[in-house]
Amino acid sequence: MKTEKNIMIAFILNLCFSIFELIGGFITGSIAILSDALHDVGDAASIGVSFFLEKKSKKKPDRANTYGYGRYSVLGGAVTTLILLIGSVAVIIGAINRLISPVEIDYGAMTVFAVVGVSVNLLAAFFTREGDSVNQRAVNLHMLEDVLGWALVLVGAIVMKFTNFSILDPIISIGVAIFILISAIRNLSEVVGILLEKTPHGIDVSSIEEHLCEIEGVTSVHHIHVWSLDGQYNLATVHAVTDFEPSVIKAAIRNELHRHKIAHATIELESSSENCNDTVCCPELHIEKGHTHSHRHHAHSHRHHHSH
Repeated sequence: MKTEKNIMIAFILNLCFSIFELIGGFITGSIAILSDALHDVGDAASIGVSFFLEKKSKKKPDRANTYGYGRYSVLGGAVTTLILLIGSVAVIIGAINRLISPVEIDYGAMTVFAVVGVSVNLLAAFFTREGDSVNQRAVNLHMLEDVLGWALVLVGAIVMKFTNFSILDPIISIGVAIFILISAIRNLSEVVGILLEKTPHGIDVSSIEEHLCEIEGVTSVHHIHVWSLDGQYNLATVHAVTDFEPSVIKAAIRNELHRHKIAHATIELESSSENCNDTVCCPELHIEKGHTHSHRHHAHSHRHHHSH
């Protein structure tokens, strides 16, 4: 609920301020303000979508979505970031056009709007600072970048007021847009990594393998896969070879995985007389005590013990 509330506050502040900006852009003639206004309109729309998706992500699992709705939050982060990318490109194009065809700017009014811009976006950044989801982090990134953008507009307005160096206005716009573009690409990379089910940041699969093999009774482990549902809730599957009591081994493996920030694990146990018949088991993910080697695959059936 806190995340949803924070995103809604950011949405209201952003929407109201984007309207204020549009008016300010036309009054001052500043492409930096006008382009940021269009950027913020897109921000407000994306934050509105983010709010809806964040709210949906909190729904409990059901038969249609057995893992729950956590990925809706990731989808919200993707939408927000894509809009940010498009907006940044549009700002760069507008600024280049203004470099080619400069216009007169009201630096006094520009300064006033910049002060308001810094204040409003700083407030929105404050409310979204404690991001506990990819979605909220994307929204907070928007707010922090807007604070930076308006701070530069403020400095630029003061400099231009005393130097009349009007070309600084579109130069500032291009600089901020490029910075936003780079940050957005980095954020999008994280979102794509989650959707592609890459190993989550901060989790070392090799370390997990070594620690699992140190458990008494575990001969070897293989077929270890780790991914994240939403950037916070991590899951894993693992095959372990053992001749010990299954319930004891499964409990020990699950406890070890929890220490590695794995919230949910599916564990399959095989006896030493069995061979894994899963043909997609990666050889390099087969670990025996003390060394790594290829795991041979056999097609004959065997009995599995599952823990979900």
